[in-house]
Amino acid sequence: MDKNFQEEFTQIIKFQPPLYKQRYQFVKDLVEKYKPKKVADLGCADCSLLWMLKFCSCIEVLAGLDICANVMKEKMHILSPLPVDYLQPSERSLTITLHHGSVVHKDPCMLGFDLVTCIELIEHLEESELKKFPEVVFGFMAPSIVVISTPNSEFNPLLPRVLLYRHPDHKFEWSQAQFQSWALETARCYNYSVEFTGVGHPPTGMEKVGFCTQIGVFVRKSPQTGESVQSEKPTEAVYKTVFKAVYPSLKDEKYLQNAVINEVIFTAQIIKHRLMSKREEYSDDPEKKSKFQPSMDCFSDYFGKVVVEKNMEPFVSGNEVYIPLTTIFSFPKVNRLCGSFEKLCKLIAGKVTLNSDGSAVMFNIEHENE
Repeated sequence: MDKNFQEEFTQIIKFQPPLYKQRYQFVKDLVEKYKPKKVADLGCADCSLLWMLKFCSCIEVLAGLDICANVMKEKMHILSPLPVDYLQPSERSLTITLHHGSVVHKDPCMLGFDLVTCIELIEHLEESELKKFPEVVFGFMAPSIVVISTPNSEFNPLLPRVLLYRHPDHKFEWSQAQFQSWALETARCYNYSVEFTGVGHPPTGMEKVGFCTQIGVFVRKSPQTGESVQSEKPTEAVYKTVFKAVYPSLKDEKYLQNAVINEVIFTAQIIKHRLMSKREEYSDDPEKKSKFQPSMDCFSDYFGKVVVEKNMEPFVSGNEVYIPLTTIFSFPKVNRLCGSFEKLCKLIAGKVTLNSDGSAVMFNIEHENE
């Protein structure tokens, strides 16, 4: 939170990369290590962290929560799918949702997350809110991992423009001992372990000051039972959803079919082009042309080596070019998209021009020869 304000007064220290980027990178590294599928960012503010995390291939559900709806709404468009996402759908599914609400209220939409991040959040909570915070995050939400970052007050004397707190909205800033005491007690109460680290190294010779931003990584010791989740689950939602984006995915039959059709046509066109180019080499000799039989070896420089049977080879008959579906299916990308030959036939049925028995993609080259 408040990264612009914080970077202004840390410019003399000159953290490189900037401190907020180091915090985000820490979370991203954690995601790459633990591969969570569902991640929630509490106090998501301008959605910068969510935007970074949406590129992590393991994540299928992203959720953001903030008390200030206007800040989210100003930047939430950066979480929307781009045209390229529709042209080249991902193999994974991805849904991103933003909620307006307080971290001290319980809402069922925040259940079931693997990782919950609270980056520069707790120092903005009033004392009464801070008391409720652990029960909501660790008791109710109970994710596998919780990451909490907060300013280290012991670093403040090294920041010339800081008189009391680093931001006017901060209600407190803890020393290393204060943060660790709170974190260890919270972990004990809710059956978590916690490890301490941080970002923003102190100057050489002042290592005892600690990191500028201190971080606690909480890991749940045992899985929460379904019964305990249900007993805590409130009957009504309290957050207001302000944004939701569902990204196109190859797990959706509609997008998968489009991708397969495009790849089949592309592959068939390339094979046809190579076939006709090879055939053209024999055009000056009618006898050779009549005996011309293509070999898949002539396509291997483009597609890589593909091993096929003789009856899978493409052929020309009159003004028609036939590319057997078994040939097309043998190419890695088509094979990976479809998974089975039966699925290939099903997805392209009625969408691609085939011969009478449906065994080959067919092209009419009559006009191409004019």
